Amino acid sequence: MNEQLQQTFKSGDTEEWLDVVWTRPIGYQWARLFNYFNVHPNTVTVWSMVIGVAAAYFFTFGSYRMAGTEGLIYNIIGVLLLAWANFYDSADGQLARMTGKKTQLGRILDGAAGDVWFSFLYHSLFFRFYQYHDAEFEWLGIENNEQNTLIADCIFYAAIWISGVGFHARQCGLSDYYRQIHLFFLKGKAGSELDSSIQQKLLYKETPWKGNIIYKLFLLTYINYTRGQEKQTPQFQRLKQALKEKYGATENIPQAFRDKFRSLSLPMMKWANILTFNTRAITFYVSCLLDLPWLYLVVELTLFTWLYLYMRFTHERFCKRLYQQL
Repeated sequence: MNEQLQQTFKSGDTEEWLDVVWTRPIGYQWARLFNYFNVHPNTVTVWSMVIGVAAAYFFTFGSYRMAGTEGLIYNIIGVLLLAWANFYDSADGQLARMTGKKTQLGRILDGAAGDVWFSFLYHSLFFRFYQYHDAEFEWLGIENNEQNTLIADCIFYAAIWISGVGFHARQCGLSDYYRQIHLFFLKGKAGSELDSSIQQKLLYKETPWKGNIIYKLFLLTYINYTRGQEKQTPQFQRLKQALKEKYGATENIPQAFRDKFRSLSLPMMKWANILTFNTRAITFYVSCLLDLPWLYLVVELTLFTWLYLYMRFTHERFCKRLYQQL
C-alpha cells in the first residue's frame, strides 16, 4: 500500500477493512486535491454535512409506492451522495494529518458530521413510512383507517427518536471513545483525541465569547458529548485516574502496561467499527432499496444494541481487572 496513504491513517489497529480498501484511498485523493487548493479540513467537514443532508432528501422521496420506478433513481442518488459525504468525512481527517492543520473545532465538527447526517436520515425513514401504510396494515391484518394510521405514525416516530437519540448516539459515541482510548495507549496523548469533559469545561471558560460564538456553542455540545462517554465507562475512568496518580504524565506509563491494554482492547475495535458508519450505512441502504423503512430500526434496536452492550460489558470488565492488578 502507498506509504503516503498509510501515513494518513489513524492506526492500523483502528481502521476498518472497508475503509482501508475503499474509503481511505478515495478520501486520500480528495485530500490531495483539497491540499492543492489550500482548502482547510474544517471546510471539508462542513461540505460533508451538506452532502449528507442532501442524501437524506433523496431517501425521503425514494418510496416506490409514491414515486414508482423513479423511487429507485432517488435511492441510488441517495446512496451515492451519502457515500460521497463519507469520502469527505474521511478526507478531512486525512487532510488534517497531511498538513498538520488539526484544531479542536475540527475534532468537534468531525464527530458531529455523522450525527448531522443521521438526524436527517432518521427523519427520512419516518417520512417514507408516513407516505404509506397499506402494505404494512394488510400484512399485520390491521384495518387501514385514519385512527390506526395516526397511531402507527406516532409509534414509528417514537421509535425513530428512541433509536436515534437513545441508541444510535450512545453507540457511536462509545465506539468513538473506545477507539480514542486504544489510540491513547498505542500512540500516547499526541496520537489520540481522548478528551475529558473537565478539560473541555476549562477550555470553554477560558475562551472569550468575542469572535468565538460558534466555537463556544460547539464546545457546549462537546462537553455534554464527552460527559456522556465518561458516564458509560466508570471502570475505565477509575483505571485512568489510578494511572495518573501512580505514574503522573502519560509518557510515564510502562510500555508493558500499554501493550497489555492494547491486546485486550484490540478485539473491541471490530465492534466499534461496526457500530459507527459502514455497517449502519449498508443496513440503511438495504432498508431503503427494499422500501422497508422499519427494517433499519429493527436492526438498530436488536443487533446493534446487542453488540453495543457486549462491547461495553467486555471493555469495562477488563478495565476493572487491570485496575485491580494495578
